[in-house]
Order: sequence, then C-alpha cells, then structure tokens
Amino acid sequence: MMRIKSQFLSVIIGCFAFSGFAQSVKEITPKNYVAYKTSKEIIIDGEETDPAWEKAEWTTPFIDIEGVAKPKYNTQVKMLWDDKNYYILAKMEEPHVWANLKQRDTIIFYNNDFEVFIDPDGDTQNYYELEINALNTAWDLFINKPYRENNTVLNDWNIDGLRSAVKVNGTINNVSDTDKGWTLEIAIPWSVYKKSYFDDNVPKDKFWRVNFSRVNWQHDIVNGKYERKKDKEGKFLPEYNWVWSPMGVINMHEPEKWAYVYFSSKEIGQKDSFAIPEEEDVKWELYALYRAQKQYFEKNESWSKSLENLSKKNIVVEGKTIKPVLENHLSGFNISVKSPFSNKTLIIKEDGTIITK
Repeated sequence: MMRIKSQFLSVIIGCFAFSGFAQSVKEITPKNYVAYKTSKEIIIDGEETDPAWEKAEWTTPFIDIEGVAKPKYNTQVKMLWDDKNYYILAKMEEPHVWANLKQRDTIIFYNNDFEVFIDPDGDTQNYYELEINALNTAWDLFINKPYRENNTVLNDWNIDGLRSAVKVNGTINNVSDTDKGWTLEIAIPWSVYKKSYFDDNVPKDKFWRVNFSRVNWQHDIVNGKYERKKDKEGKFLPEYNWVWSPMGVINMHEPEKWAYVYFSSKEIGQKDSFAIPEEEDVKWELYALYRAQKQYFEKNESWSKSLENLSKKNIVVEGKTIKPVLENHLSGFNISVKSPFSNKTLIIKEDGTIITK
C-alpha cells in the first residue's frame, strides 16, 4: 500500500500500491457485460428474488486482481437498469460474515467489503468509487485522476439517492457458527453522474467502463470478536483483492483496464449483443505506451524521446498496422496515432488523458 495525500483526503488507499507503473504480469482482456433494461423498479432489500434478477445473467466469477489465481470464495454480480437507476446485485460466498465499521465515509476496506468503480466516459479521468461492507456502511469517493498522477480525491462527495441493502445468509459477527455468505443489492441514480442540469447521461445503448472489487481479510477471533489477522510483529496481514475484470497488477486505479458494461435498451429477457469497438483497442495500445513512458521516467528522470525505448514502434490492431508518433514538450509528451477505423487522430498526454481530433 502507499500513503496518498490530497487536498481533501489523507488516508491509506487499498487495492492500490506497489511500484507505480509496473506492467501487467500477464496479458489481460477486459470483461464485458450486457445490462438489460427493466420496466419495473427494483425493490432494494438485499434479496435476489425479484423476477427481473431471475432473468439476468451472472457475470463470470471473480478472479484475483492480478488474474493469476482463483479466489478462495466465489463472487458474482448481476446488473440491470431503468431510466432512473443503475442496479447491481452482488453475491459473495463467505463462511465468516463480519464487519464493525458503522460510520459512512470511514475507510470501509478495513472490513471485508464490495467495491464499485465507474468511469462514465471512459477517459480515465473524473471517476467514481463506492465501497460497502456487510453492515451496509458506505464510502463513496470522486477521483479526478488515477493515483499515478497528482490527483484530488473528494471524500465528501456523496451519491445522493443511493439505496443499498445487505442480506446475510447466516448471522453477522457470530463467531460460533459458519455462514454461507452475503448478498448486496445497490441502486445508484444516474443523476449523480450528470455534468450539468440538462445533461442526458443515461447510457441507453451505450457502454461505460466499470469494475468491481472484493476485499477479503484473514481474521482472528479476539475476545469473542472478529479482527483482521496480524503477523508476529503485530502488522496486519495483506488483504486479498478479488475482482471481476482482472487488472494484471495490484492496483484498481487504472481505469483503462476496467470492463465494458453495455446498457441495452432491450427489456430483460430479450437478447442483445455488444462488441468492443476497434477504437478501444487503439486506446488500449496507447495506454500501454503511456505506462511504458511513465516507467521510463521513473528510471531515467526524463521522458524517452524514442518509441524504441518503449518497446513499440508500431501498433497492430485487427490486422492493421498503426504508426504512433512521439512528441516531447516542455511539460511532458504526446503520443498520437491515426485510427484506421474512424480516420480520427487519437492523442494521449503525459497525464493519461486521450484527446480525439
């Protein structure tokens, strides 16, 4: 973990740190999911018995964050939407359901929790995080840039109208029995993501970048209560990080790697399909170059002036060869490519922002 300081928040942020720009330990491919529309508002009670949920498909099971190991306990998610809300149902296997944080906006991942990450326009800037534990205590954050940049984290930003409920299949905080797990149901109003009063931001037949994380700690029982387990030196053992779409590194805050959720206007029970646009593959390659350039700077204290130092002179997407152009300037760099799929020029800057011209 690393200690993050910002104008609004100074806490230890979980699921995040190591050496800042390490590349993935294996090739990863973002997951995708078609979220269908429901004509009836979902009752948020922590149950999975709503007829609409019965028709929705589960995501693939969660994998560890690096994408190299199967988690100890299973986790899966369903998604739906209507004109007002984005609905999420998470089902988590857990033989020891416990939590002790009850105040909103405390550091919820100090308990076992479920986390939601959303980047509506997919530019890796201005994204949102929500964490909820088994007591249904929430922590919601607005983050203007990933932690790899000089960012600002708004801890006092709230999801107005957030509704969530937990159903424990067992008994919470009871050390004398074995539980089966817990189910979390969430409704997030689209309105919290509006950029202006007149912004129509409901993503009908569009995709958003989304990912989910589950933090799970080893535990001890102290004086009849669950606590995070410590080593012989009294330090907390590291947490497990299990995610829907693997990140390749122990860092949730690389939004370019998050999954694609397509919000189909078709009613739940019908069928729709979604293919990730080729342009997204071009962006994927630009972000790989961006991370390599950041790594180069950490090692050499200067930006590379040649793409050869970044391991890629050309990009190949869908059989098409694309030649990137690297330009250095006083405050950073630009890497640009001409997309063969839209004939537009895509430019990635030193802060990870992609501009389309």
